[in-house]
Order: sequence, then C-alpha cells, then structure tokens
Amino acid sequence: MKAGFLVEKMKNIGLKSQKSRFNRMCIGEALIELLKEKDFKKIKISHVVKKAGVSRTTFYKHYDTLEEVLYDYMNEIVADYTIQRKDSFKMNSLYDYETILFTFQFFDHYSDFFQIIAKNNMYSILIDAINRFMTRYFYSDKYNLYELYCYSGGILNIFIKWEEQNKDAPPEEIAQIVYNVYHHLQN
Repeated sequence: MKAGFLVEKMKNIGLKSQKSRFNRMCIGEALIELLKEKDFKKIKISHVVKKAGVSRTTFYKHYDTLEEVLYDYMNEIVADYTIQRKDSFKMNSLYDYETILFTFQFFDHYSDFFQIIAKNNMYSILIDAINRFMTRYFYSDKYNLYELYCYSGGILNIFIKWEEQNKDAPPEEIAQIVYNVYHHLQN
C-alpha cells in the first residue's frame, strides 16, 4: 500500500462526506505508518493525530479507539474492492479464476496494511471484514455460511503467506492453484 492510496481515491465523492472520509483515511494511514515503526500497544492516539495532522477532536468525532481506526480502514478497502469490481463482478462467480486473480492483485495494493495487521496479531480485523463482504454478497442457497467462511479464510491465509514469501510466484500462478483446489473440492 502506498501512502495516501485511499486518500487519492476520494475525488469522486460529495464535499462533506469527502472531508469526513479524507480525515478518517488520513488517521488510518497515519496509524499504519506508525505501525511500521512500533508495536500497536505502544502507539497512542496523540501519536496518530500528530502524524495525521488532525486534532484529537477530529479523531474522537470518528473513533473511540485505535482498533476502530483499523476496522474502518479495512472496511474502506473492502468497499473499494466492491467498487473496482462492480462492472465486471458477477456475484455468482465466487470460484472463477478471474475473481480469484483480481482478489490477489487488488489485495496486493494494500500489502503493507495486511502484513502489518498480521504481524501485530490482529488478524480478526482482516477476516471479519472479508467475512461480512462474503455474507453480504454471496450468502444464498448457492453458498452456505460455512462454505463462505472457509473460502474467506483460505483466500486470506494464502494471500498473507504469499506476501510473507515475498511473492515467490506470480499472482496468476497463485490464483490458478486456488482455482484448482476449489474446483477439485466441488467435483
């Protein structure tokens, strides 16, 4: 994830919501930058607001805790994923190679965030947001809840491991492996 990645994406929203989202993303990105330098438990709200260039009042307008900042940031990533795939995303194409590949390539834009969250043992932030997305868009007679949670955990674990291995294979190869596994299981 490059600094300001989500902040740059806000040019198409209304002015009032744009300012609110801009402040939230500045806070989120400041916290992520601080997490590159120190452990989550050592970071204080005062460190974050200083780095973000916002007031404590602005922070507390949106959040009560630093954990909420990370949950909100992950929710923005999921929202961005949904927007990016809106035109071509078939909500019934969970196991398609293109969907799997897109997911790995999309998550790779936020690799710093994913790795920092995993390193700080806050994996639940990632999986909770992905599970909510899966439940919202795929839970139906076609896909049951357990299948969706299995898929979410599998995709996330493989992505994290791929990042930890310094992307030792191209995303197309990883997507093909995942595609083969899920299609083998379906048969």
